[in-house]
Amino acid sequence: MNASVSLRPATVDDTALIASMHARSWASAYRGILPDTYLDRDLDAERAAHWQTRMKDVADGAASVFIAEHAGMPVGFICLVEPDAAGSVLVDNLHTLPGYRGLGIGTAMLDEAARWARARGARELFLSVLEQNAAAIVFYESRGWRPTAREADHMAGIDVFSLRYAYPLDQTKEGE
Repeated sequence: MNASVSLRPATVDDTALIASMHARSWASAYRGILPDTYLDRDLDAERAAHWQTRMKDVADGAASVFIAEHAGMPVGFICLVEPDAAGSVLVDNLHTLPGYRGLGIGTAMLDEAARWARARGARELFLSVLEQNAAAIVFYESRGWRPTAREADHMAGIDVFSLRYAYPLDQTKEGE
């Protein structure tokens, strides 16, 4: 892991921070993909409501969130859902704030996701990426993730397509 990046488990007290980072990340990454009215007016409240609900799953043990800090400042987060019956872990969200991308923070969060999932006996990680999010697709593919499906989705009042990506976990890499 990048020495200037640290990860810590999030708590319910971090809910507003996570929602704010999520909204800031989407406002940057999804500009030109999702409607500006949504990104500029509705996003903050919608993400706040989403994380109020999602953090109940964390409190109940169904998911975990880790906050990435760079030089002691929160700059991203990752949410991981406990393995399903097939041994797959959903990376529900992975976001790095604009201005901190390209510093190894996303990679550090994916490394933590792999460790976390292996510790639970999972066989793979999976996630969804909006088809138009070219930067995210390049990021995941450059780290060994592969597309497995294309799915119709609905976000911010519009129809979109998401690509499902998977990353197999080699169980022999326990010491990572």
